[in-house]
Amino acid sequence: MMKVYLDHNATAPLDPQVLEAMMPYLREEFGNASSIHQWGRRARAALEDSRAKIATLLGAEKDCVVFTGGGTEADNLAIKGVAWANQEKGKHIVTSTVEHHAVLHTCEFLAKQGFEITFLPVDGKGRLDPEDLRKAIRPDTILITLMHANNETGILFPLREFGQIAREKKVFFHTDAIQTFCKVPLNVEEDHVDLLSLSAHKIYGPKGVGALYIRKGTKMVAILHGGSQQRKRRPGTENVAGAVGFARAAELLFADQEKEGDRLAALRDQLQRNLVEKIPQVLLNGDPDHRLPGTLNMSFKFVEGESLILSLDMEGIAVSSGSACTSGSLEPSHVLLAMGIPHEVCHGSLRFSLGRGTTKEQIDYVLEVLPRIVARLRTMSPLA
Repeated sequence: MMKVYLDHNATAPLDPQVLEAMMPYLREEFGNASSIHQWGRRARAALEDSRAKIATLLGAEKDCVVFTGGGTEADNLAIKGVAWANQEKGKHIVTSTVEHHAVLHTCEFLAKQGFEITFLPVDGKGRLDPEDLRKAIRPDTILITLMHANNETGILFPLREFGQIAREKKVFFHTDAIQTFCKVPLNVEEDHVDLLSLSAHKIYGPKGVGALYIRKGTKMVAILHGGSQQRKRRPGTENVAGAVGFARAAELLFADQEKEGDRLAALRDQLQRNLVEKIPQVLLNGDPDHRLPGTLNMSFKFVEGESLILSLDMEGIAVSSGSACTSGSLEPSHVLLAMGIPHEVCHGSLRFSLGRGTTKEQIDYVLEVLPRIVARLRTMSPLA
């Protein structure tokens, strides 16, 4: 049985070259980066070198990158940090209905503290109109937080336009770029971004480490309290091995960005085209012209996404669902619902997220297996 992993948006496998770069800092170079002896100094040098490498890939200054425990913490630090530091100016935050839960739930938490949140809608293709953002900004707006690409559909937002609007209105702009870093062009200066969240394990790096870019002059407070590490913006002993792995993973993926993007887009299009040809009643979720090269979200009418996932898993194929049923909820994806897709169609959605190890032979195998699975499940479906 062929093994096919098509869930890279959830996590990517650790690159062997990344592990090799990390190993010294898990063994002999174990020093605390805050210590002033030689072990600590070597750890500090590795940490700062990693910070500089990530900053360079973002088009940023080194001191503007803060390492975190992951993307969720980076989102929380950006949103809560700016909100709490600027609440005397206003308590209005603008976001969208399709953000990752790390952003949505953070905004909902702040709403309980008296902040007012505007959730901008998307159209049927998952796109957000920049003019809707412009109209939503008020004199008391202190933060705009909008993702660069959606983790479920892969739809790319017009980041630079959002940044220009935020800059014109003098409002801090945060973006969750966890799905796009080193996969598509990104530059904090050209895109007018004030805060930007990253995560290592989405780009073949280790789990448990992320980063937040914070533009100089951005007024914010820490959400953790402790030592003076990272200029007190994120206290705690730094994960040196994780930072080294993060930087190495970013370097490797960035160097291959354009070539790998073209390869993944071709495989994605092959998968989409053939699924439509082989299986009736299949729908593409999202804008075909503005999406990540390796992400495909499709709905298969009259079947449950969870049943599809489990059936594919038995054939050695890993995918995920646009439905939250895999996490114990009967509610369909909030992203697909926000796009106006009916509940029953949302429940039959699958996300295929391709990566560095995906081959044409693997895609051919999926196209061999999936049509007969859908046909079998539909024979048992009362809706079909």
